[in-house]
Amino acid sequence: MRVHVVDPSAYTPPYDHALCRALAAAGAEVELFTSHFAYGPVAPAEGYTRRELFYRAARFAPGSSVQRAAKLAEHVPDMLRYRRAARAADIVHFQWLTVQHVDGHLLPSRRSASGGRRPLVLSAHDVLPREPRPGQLAAQRRLYERFDAVVVHSEHGRARLSGELGIDPDRVHVIPHGVFAHLADVPQSAAAGGRAPFQTEKPVVLCFGLMRPYKGIDVLLQAWRGIEDAELWVAGMPRMDITHLRAIAPPNVRFVPRFITDPELPAYFQRADLVVLPYREIDQSGVLFTALAFGKPLLLSDVGGFPEVAATGAARTVPAGDPVALHEALQELLGDPAALAAMAARAREAAQGQYGWGTIATRTLDLYRSLLSENPSR
Repeated sequence: MRVHVVDPSAYTPPYDHALCRALAAAGAEVELFTSHFAYGPVAPAEGYTRRELFYRAARFAPGSSVQRAAKLAEHVPDMLRYRRAARAADIVHFQWLTVQHVDGHLLPSRRSASGGRRPLVLSAHDVLPREPRPGQLAAQRRLYERFDAVVVHSEHGRARLSGELGIDPDRVHVIPHGVFAHLADVPQSAAAGGRAPFQTEKPVVLCFGLMRPYKGIDVLLQAWRGIEDAELWVAGMPRMDITHLRAIAPPNVRFVPRFITDPELPAYFQRADLVVLPYREIDQSGVLFTALAFGKPLLLSDVGGFPEVAATGAARTVPAGDPVALHEALQELLGDPAALAAMAARAREAAQGQYGWGTIATRTLDLYRSLLSENPSR
């Protein structure tokens, strides 16, 4: 089976790599079509082919207006170039679409030259827009309808697509997000030196990932007041103004406001005693599945698919946006090493079981086969 995995803007290189590697290990012939990732090294392709077909003139000045203009100029030609490349595929699996209101018209054909099926699959990593503009939900529904199957990472996501957009539940398939085991195996860079970014004898609580308003870092900082015998590390590239967050942070909070590369990442997670994700809303989170890969206990908001992970015993949840409940849970867990150890054991079990990529690859290939076997007239 010839599978194309497509992530034009390289939004999620760790996920793309893990999925492609797992599908290839399960016997598929896999090609990843993506673009240059400007923020750091990516994992080398293992068993699959990686092609940087998109945005070749927009490799520099990441996040700048110049880069955005270059990507916009290249987008339609590159999507058309990929549409020609897709003729060699049996299955095309998009991870992200960069310009959704345009991309629905630029997708490859769902039929091969011989008239057979070439199913199109989309992973809905962000199930619905957080603050939809007028007409955006209707446009997203039209986009989803152009795919033979939509993959979501939680039952919560499936319910939203069916309930809020009216997508046929039979076309929405729950395949869990997998753990990023390859990140746990990355050799640490000379810059990281194999050591934690800060030296402390106290327990460490880690809040990791791009800093955005919906992630509830302000709630976490309120909840952290009065916790003195531990340190809170807030690490990741800001996608918002964090001046206020720094101003309200207690002294035992350390910020690392930049992108953390894969070689540096293990030092943060290995040192953490607890990973906290106080999100206001989410479906699923790559940070969560990074923490599971390192066997770390989690404290989560009760939003999206987070309770489904908590059901494994690897995490606890608190009401989203409630600093009092979050403070109490932090104090309780930091004061109970046995509870943290038990959660860590459940995290390792989950990482090796239902969230392991062998399981996910099998389920994904089963979906592909079912689509290929459907009535060609559909």
